[in-house]
Amino acid sequence: MTKRAVWVLRASAAWSLWVWAVLVRNMINDHTHSTGFRVVHIVLAVISVSFAIATLVIAQRMARSLGRNVSSTLASPSVESETPESS
Repeated sequence: MTKRAVWVLRASAAWSLWVWAVLVRNMINDHTHSTGFRVVHIVLAVISVSFAIATLVIAQRMARSLGRNVSSTLASPSVESETPESS
């Protein structure tokens, strides 16, 4: 996974958290819908927020893994394959 992919995961999770937080706030303050409607949508929000948090955890683990791979590559000399020179 690339660093760009990690940032896409983070951005997607952040967007999902923002959207569902706004929806929950609106559902709590909105008394035009039935209680059942609001409960169903808040449960959906909780499930989506859980997925967003899981996505953030995965992205963080991948970012750490990428960081370790980069630092270990810099710390140890790489062995380059020798290719015969064309004449």
